[in-house]
Amino acid sequence: MTSAIIVAAGKGTRMGTNAEKLFVEIAGRPIIAHTWEQFDRAACVDEIILVVRNGMEQTFARLAGQFGFQKPHRLVAGGPQRQDSVWNGLQALSPSTDIVAIQDAARPCTTVALITATVEAAREIGAAVAAQPVTDTIKESPDGKMVRRTLDRSQLWSVQTPQAFRVSVIRRAISEARRQGLVFTDDTAACELIHQPVQLVVSEAPNPKLTRPEDLPYIEMLLSKSRTV
Repeated sequence: MTSAIIVAAGKGTRMGTNAEKLFVEIAGRPIIAHTWEQFDRAACVDEIILVVRNGMEQTFARLAGQFGFQKPHRLVAGGPQRQDSVWNGLQALSPSTDIVAIQDAARPCTTVALITATVEAAREIGAAVAAQPVTDTIKESPDGKMVRRTLDRSQLWSVQTPQAFRVSVIRRAISEARRQGLVFTDDTAACELIHQPVQLVVSEAPNPKLTRPEDLPYIEMLLSKSRTV
């Protein structure tokens, strides 16, 4: 059985607005509804766990009926850090789940094809992450003012979500991070602690995350285009 955890417990402070980031409407529906829809459509996903902030449960619950989502889903309370929210989601998985895909709620352009490819890679390797090769020249600057050196971009990848895992792998990885008192914003980083190989799954289509207001026009263009093809 394959489950998806959609992490939707963040406050989105970098948006600089009083509106809930995930409920900003673009291309006809809230951001979170676009994200949820893709996992509802993915044949490889059997259930969906949404990790949300306390007090937001009813708001999220109404979405399923409003947009006709069909897959079994559960709402789980988030934690203080993203890693805590993922951990809470892992505890809520059905006992028969062997593969889990973890997704940022604010990444609404993720395609069904990318979800499927990441899940398949995790089933084979144990862990996989959607990613794109870095195309910009990357500089290292310890003080944020002066350049120390230029990094070799041929070996650099920008990772995204979904990130998919055998359940036993990601539970062991995050347990080790928690034991060491480490906090990661990227789930595959915890796999590095336990020396778990992680396969890169190339994201062929744009897969941006809504972080700042200036991201909205680009994401709206992508979503509007995807609904007309």
